[in-house]
Amino acid sequence: MTDLSLYRNIGIFAHVDAGKTTTTERILKLTGKIHKTGEVHDGEATTDFMEQERDRGITIQSAAVSCFWKNHRLNVIDTPGHVDFTIEVYRSLKVLDGGVGVFCGSGGVEPQSETNWRYANDSGVSRLIFVNKLDRIGADFYRVVDQVENVLGATPLVMVLPIGTEDEFIGVVDLLSRKAYVWKDEQDTINFSVEDVPADMVDDVEEWRAKLIETAVEQDDDVMEQYLEGEEPSIEDIKRCIRKGTLHLDFFPTYCGSAFKDKGVQLVLDAVVDYLPSPTEVKPQPEVNEKGEETGEFAIVDPDKPLRALAFKIMDDRFGALTFIRVYSGRLEKGSNILNSFTGKTERVGRIVEMQADDRVELDSAQAGDIIAIVGMKNVQTGHTLCDIKSPATLEPMVFPEPVISIAVTPKDKAASEKMGIAINKMVKEDPSFHVETDEESGETILKGMGELHLDIKIDILKKTHNVDVTVGKPQVAYRETITQTVEDSYTHKKQSGGSGQYGKIDYRIEPGEPASGFQFESTVTGGNVPREFWAAIEKGFKLSMAEGVLAGFPCEDMKVTLLDGGFHAVDSSAVAFEIAARAGYRQTVPKASPQIMEPIMAVDVFTPENHVGDVIGDLNRRRGMIKSQEAGATGVRIKANAPLSEMFGYIGDLRTMTSGRGQFSMEFSHYLPCPKNVSDDVIKEAAERKANK
Repeated sequence: MTDLSLYRNIGIFAHVDAGKTTTTERILKLTGKIHKTGEVHDGEATTDFMEQERDRGITIQSAAVSCFWKNHRLNVIDTPGHVDFTIEVYRSLKVLDGGVGVFCGSGGVEPQSETNWRYANDSGVSRLIFVNKLDRIGADFYRVVDQVENVLGATPLVMVLPIGTEDEFIGVVDLLSRKAYVWKDEQDTINFSVEDVPADMVDDVEEWRAKLIETAVEQDDDVMEQYLEGEEPSIEDIKRCIRKGTLHLDFFPTYCGSAFKDKGVQLVLDAVVDYLPSPTEVKPQPEVNEKGEETGEFAIVDPDKPLRALAFKIMDDRFGALTFIRVYSGRLEKGSNILNSFTGKTERVGRIVEMQADDRVELDSAQAGDIIAIVGMKNVQTGHTLCDIKSPATLEPMVFPEPVISIAVTPKDKAASEKMGIAINKMVKEDPSFHVETDEESGETILKGMGELHLDIKIDILKKTHNVDVTVGKPQVAYRETITQTVEDSYTHKKQSGGSGQYGKIDYRIEPGEPASGFQFESTVTGGNVPREFWAAIEKGFKLSMAEGVLAGFPCEDMKVTLLDGGFHAVDSSAVAFEIAARAGYRQTVPKASPQIMEPIMAVDVFTPENHVGDVIGDLNRRRGMIKSQEAGATGVRIKANAPLSEMFGYIGDLRTMTSGRGQFSMEFSHYLPCPKNVSDDVIKEAAERKANK
């Protein structure tokens, strides 16, 4: 049986271009998994195996690899940094026990770093920090440490200090051992020498070492007492305290180096083994009931307990459908039958494989703590729980954000149409933030996603990976509708056409709900004027009607309906009659309740060189943006703003023009707000024209 204390399930996450994939490559090289490192800029990184990743030099989907360091098994997941693919980060963090947050030495804490850090906090994942690219111009380790404290509100526990910066960065000093790790030969990056601390750094090393020990010993009263009495604790005691504080998220051990030049990654690997948790040291996953409420039971990490596993990613590759699984408890045997508690159906476990990016190693079984993939599962989707047939259970599911942007695609011919249906079906299974609908009136296929890049990549995959030739329409914003006034109204549905008829009368009140409250329904009917068995049909009628607003056909949100009274007929009343009454009542009353169009507002984070700040702010104001804050850094200014999605199409091109190619930005959905009247009028007019053209 495998010793679970020797397992480390870790993820590597950061902002775009901070060096996550390069760091993963170095980990694979140092652990002997690969013998030649592939570079991201050459399109040869092991974990960037999609054609779109190699073309663009970005990570799009998380990739899993396994390797060994000092007798410990590391399951490493390299995640994307771009905001359109944060879904990949979110679902990876959900199944990991620890993480390494990579920050760029010159860029510091960038927009996506904050989002990923927030996700990791929500998931309770212990982390190390690796400040990368210290050989870059403008790199400043101490500034990044300061940003971690002030921007992320986290406590960095500095474990090493850099020797030199930018071109002169040659190594790091390990504060605990007071030893310098120096890489002298630029050509030979694997070998380094361990030396005494450089004379000009002795005072700094002692100062930071004292801070490190003072912070660490707070985790243990006995060790702290010993330290306060003037006796320095042993290295083992300090490490034990650091491990405890890291597991409790009290602080985050912080390292630095240059992954591209192989400097400093070895110490990070040592820290993964020393300070990040094994599967048995993290809080067990809660089990939930059909409503998603916790039952008080947990999936204890133990191979001898009943099977509990979570499918966290579906991927289609040249060998067929792969379902990535994190096994929380029990064992998974090749050829056995397991239960999908979401569908209630059993699945046969065909082939179990251990993933090495897009290569695989066949396995006969897996156990608690493992991250593996199963080939050929038919009905499993992201977030489904796989469990023992005799002991069913459901783990806490994943929650995915709703898409905010859509485009219409039309296949060029009938052959392309058939291929497109199969391809899109596979893509939807792989990515829960990617939705597809068919417009019933026009027959167009509508793709919905998290941003322009997200949909751009999906179109690219359709064309290049699946060889489907499609025509692409203009991006469309996912508007919403809501009501702003309370209206009391009545509707009677009466139909008599020989034989039994239909009759249902409802008196009701509709009113605006709280933001993000969705649809709410209650009945205050007394005395049986509307029998209780028809209430559900009335609720269903109103709820289904909200899929289409009265102004422009966008979904209606945040509305409360109260059934006040009504009437029924002993023979002619039925659930169907009351449902039809509710649907007609919706169409009759919502136009009286001052409906309005709501537009998605994006949280925009722009980085620009200082001399272009005025242009960038002026441009954001023209796009109806609200500037929230400005923050000057060493290499430029970060501007945070809220702006409507409809005004942000093509922004990256305009930003690059304004900033001579040096500007960067990211944005993610924040909330919905009412549209100004002129915008609302245009949206309603466009919707009417689309309807007329169909």
